[in-house]
Amino acid sequence: MKSNFFSVLSLVFIFLISTSVDTIKSTQEFQARAYYFSKSKMELGNWGARLSEAQKKEIEARMKNRLEKGYVLSFNKEESLFVEEDQLDAISGATDSWGKNFAPGKQYKNVKSNTQLQEQEFYGKKFLVNDVLQPIEWKLESDSKKIGNYDCFKATASIPTNDLTWYSFSWDKLKDTNETENDSTQTKEIKMTLVEAWYAPQIPVRHGPLEYWGLPGLILEVSADNTTMLCSKLVLNPDEVIEIKAPSKGKEVTKLEYQAIINEKMVEFRNNRMQRR
Repeated sequence: MKSNFFSVLSLVFIFLISTSVDTIKSTQEFQARAYYFSKSKMELGNWGARLSEAQKKEIEARMKNRLEKGYVLSFNKEESLFVEEDQLDAISGATDSWGKNFAPGKQYKNVKSNTQLQEQEFYGKKFLVNDVLQPIEWKLESDSKKIGNYDCFKATASIPTNDLTWYSFSWDKLKDTNETENDSTQTKEIKMTLVEAWYAPQIPVRHGPLEYWGLPGLILEVSADNTTMLCSKLVLNPDEVIEIKAPSKGKEVTKLEYQAIINEKMVEFRNNRMQRR
């Protein structure tokens, strides 16, 4: 799950932290920003086995803006706002508009009220996904390591894959759903994703990137499936006020409703394309 890249990355990144832990405890209106860098390993499957090394490198270059991403998590004691930084396509220099259809949008979480609001845009139509926070049963491990200036501890969890990727689409996921719905006697096998997280108790908030939260300290690193996300910069109590504003635009739906909408539209796109042929 982890790659050598992130072993090196942990040593290369320098944390820009100027505020001590005592400041967190003494500041009534605590606020901060955490900057994350994620890298995913490209899975080419059986098709990739037929490609030369040069062809694989060319595909990786074209896919770089989808395999390597930057994010910002703004947070206080109860609320957080997670936003992806825009990146230019490595080949054309344009933003990745197609990829954004299946990428996580601006995400607001409130750990006190157990609520999540997330903006999603699918082929020009805006949605506001209003749901509860992803329930996670963390197992706290004894392993520890240093990330930047912080002593971090390991936690693991097994989470339904579909609950982590509800904003994305794949034909395999759709196929599994249809097969289960068509055969009422079939026992639905729930695919699970093993998650490994490293949290810093010195930063006593329950926040983290993406769907991850609920640990007794800020999550500074998390690995799931073929993707690892690492905090590369942390700014505590900056001089300017950090505004954490929940998104409010778009058609309001739940996570399950949103997933059903994009599945239906993708099938419609496929059928229309086949008819034109």
